[in-house]
Amino acid sequence: MKKAEIIFSTILVPLDYILLILAGLSAYCLRYSNLYTTNIREVVFNLSWGEYFKVLAVAAFVWLVIFALAGLYSMRPDRKMFDVFSQIFLACSTGTLIVIVTFFFSRELFSSRFIILAAWGLAIVYVNLAHLTVRLIQRWLYKKNIGVHKIILVGQDQTSHALAQEFKRNVKLGCRIVYWTEDFNQALINKTRELAKEDKVDEIVQTDPNFSREATLNLIDLANEYHLDFKYAADLLGARRTNFEIKTVNGIPLVEIKKTPLDGWGKVAKRLFDIAGALCALLIFSPVFLILPLIIKLDSKGAVIYKTERVGAKEKKFNLYKFRSMIQGADKLKEELMENNERLDGPLFKMKKDPRITRAGKFIRQTSFDELPNFWNVLIGNMSLVGPRPHEPNEVAKYKKHHKKLLNIKPGITGMAQVSGRSMLDFETEVKLDTLYIETWSLRLDLIILFKTPLIIFKLID
Repeated sequence: MKKAEIIFSTILVPLDYILLILAGLSAYCLRYSNLYTTNIREVVFNLSWGEYFKVLAVAAFVWLVIFALAGLYSMRPDRKMFDVFSQIFLACSTGTLIVIVTFFFSRELFSSRFIILAAWGLAIVYVNLAHLTVRLIQRWLYKKNIGVHKIILVGQDQTSHALAQEFKRNVKLGCRIVYWTEDFNQALINKTRELAKEDKVDEIVQTDPNFSREATLNLIDLANEYHLDFKYAADLLGARRTNFEIKTVNGIPLVEIKKTPLDGWGKVAKRLFDIAGALCALLIFSPVFLILPLIIKLDSKGAVIYKTERVGAKEKKFNLYKFRSMIQGADKLKEELMENNERLDGPLFKMKKDPRITRAGKFIRQTSFDELPNFWNVLIGNMSLVGPRPHEPNEVAKYKKHHKKLLNIKPGITGMAQVSGRSMLDFETEVKLDTLYIETWSLRLDLIILFKTPLIIFKLID
């Protein structure tokens, strides 16, 4: 899901909530208006405005959950408006049914059938108008080439030409071909590198079903290397664990290989979870933030906070903050110690008895207190609570192609590899574990990893 689609989805949530509140208030005002009480029926219950608003606020929130479960916040451009209208009708009807059942068992609230039915009808109208307006704005932006999916099309058969024509004809799909080639070749690799560097491509679409498996896997590796989505005309793949999403364009099935479930609302949910978790952690460990700087200062010369460059999501560099656990000039000494590197299986540097570590640093590292400032990185958006550990630019430069998948998401303070053996694992095993996390992410998995992390650090479990 593109950033523009996430923005539209995010806008719809508070907008829907406001409109649901408005529908409820409109129904209340209609019930108490002279038009209704004079010509139809007198009000036979007494519910104050304040009491009604409290009930309405809770009911509107419940309806939002129903809307989300119904898939109303998917901003895929290929969705038909009729399908959206149908989903809104069913979601509003489900919400109304829940309200009716609740009031049936709680008659002390109120029993106005008119307010319930009026709110249901008005909610359908208001929400439909809002979603229609947002869709029209989205399509208008597509016509201006804003927020479109920029595509590299690979294939020259009949299917390829049919898709290309449909992308050009149907602006509502929000797709624009930026490069078209017949096969996987060096020219494609060079062009992909060029376009990705300038942020002018979002996905690679393979349309020729006669491609060899090797060529298809090469395309997938190319997409992973430059953090692009990959779609293909089914049925071409059978070689890799991954997440799929299938949609049709002009009757032609396209299967998108998802880099991670952390897409769309998954990304929003994880970000909110990260912010809440980081704030809680900073509050809980605030005494450590007061005491540890004194210990570091008394133990050795140098700054309390160590700032170092790391590579994050989509290979964007950022400054990682840690409590200093080494002597001053430790980075320069690293080059001299490189011949003593005990991790020869990958690009990382590791020494069990690293002479650069200070006396206080040994304790800080054993307890992982050196990584507490990482929570600040989480708050400002460089990192996540859970994810692959961030590596240095010179280490990332030694990555093989399949290692690049680790850079599809934000790095984490802890991760699957950290709770599965930590430093005892070889680099390839770490990559496999972190790749498994990326492909099977869920908030439940994040909670499990966060729960296990302190148990692993303090050796309460193996």
